[in-house]
Amino acid sequence: QLQLVESGGGLVQPGGSLRLSCAASGFTLDYYAIAWFRQAPGKEREGVSCISSSGGYTNYADSVKGRFTISRSNADNTVYLQMNSLKPEDTAVYYCYAEYNYGGRDYWGQGTQVTVSS
Repeated sequence: QLQLVESGGGLVQPGGSLRLSCAASGFTLDYYAIAWFRQAPGKEREGVSCISSSGGYTNYADSVKGRFTISRSNADNTVYLQMNSLKPEDTAVYYCYAEYNYGGRDYWGQGTQVTVSS
């Protein structure tokens, strides 16, 4: 079965850190760009960060710049999102998304809940 599986979410206090993982199952991520999205209750899904298939290009939403870091290990077939200095407004379900470089294939994960609260 071809799928993305996120993990690493949870409850953390403001100022804390979490590392999310997005692992591919049934296919290799080598030729896929990956993005992290999030959706808070009552809000639209928004892009958080993305990384190219080689890892040479990354981009971040202004709201997370300087606090979040995206990285990938093609050897582990996994993409990571290191989240530091977390704020209550970072509370959301986080999803990873894989898009094939040559088009025609893309996948969404099932999401992982991140809650930032004291």
